Amino acid sequence: MTMTCALRDLVIAIARQAAADILEVYQGAFDVEHKDDRSPLTAADLASHRRIVAGLQALTPEIPVLSEESKSLEIAQRRTWPRFWLVDPLDGTREFIKRNGEFTVNIALIEDGVATFGVIQQPVGGGLWHGMLGAGAFRRDGDIDAGIHVRKPANAPLRIAASRSHRDARTQALLDVLTGSEAIACGSSLKFCRIAEGELDLYPRFGPTSEWDTAAGQAILEAAGGAVLDPCGRPFRYNQRDTLLNGDFIAFGDVALRDSLPA
Repeated sequence: MTMTCALRDLVIAIARQAAADILEVYQGAFDVEHKDDRSPLTAADLASHRRIVAGLQALTPEIPVLSEESKSLEIAQRRTWPRFWLVDPLDGTREFIKRNGEFTVNIALIEDGVATFGVIQQPVGGGLWHGMLGAGAFRRDGDIDAGIHVRKPANAPLRIAASRSHRDARTQALLDVLTGSEAIACGSSLKFCRIAEGELDLYPRFGPTSEWDTAAGQAILEAAGGAVLDPCGRPFRYNQRDTLLNGDFIAFGDVALRDSLPA
């Protein structure tokens, strides 16, 4: 698929519309339900899901849409898709519930397992990032794009993204080994954006995430010169396994940092 500037901007418009739907819920009282895996669900998740799925289906009816809030699909059906939209309508629902503003709308295009294009929209504050492999990564303010790049070389002190809601013992152990580094608390896929902008250097994640949590961020980060690697140093790929759960990973601004990390 050729991602034209016009198509990119229409996808960005859908993300912004979804962000407006989220803010409408955020600014009032809302109930919190829980899904079977105990993850939280709000009216904002569902409003954003409906907006994005309807928008993408109208825009590119030939491309399937897989959203966190979609009905589960068997791998046999998903494997027939050479390309598809992978969507997290509200990444960081826990941050949404805490009302700290650190939640996002994530839309990614997956082609042959590779996240080739991504948009991340932050409803609170309006920050928007987008990136396409081979075409660069950008932060958009209004209708103006500014190119963004990772920090290379990543000189000490390293600035390491640490999840607000999912810090675990292995993450803390890595932080302890990287003496002199600074841990920066940050929610949702904003961690990828801040690495892509050169504000942070690493984001280690040891524990479950889902493919829709990482795809848009990976596309933006890799377009900005970084990488998302599994513990064996392999790039993340999508729609390749029976499960939609990710394994462990580290997101790098400067991939050369991998040589300095403990095995």
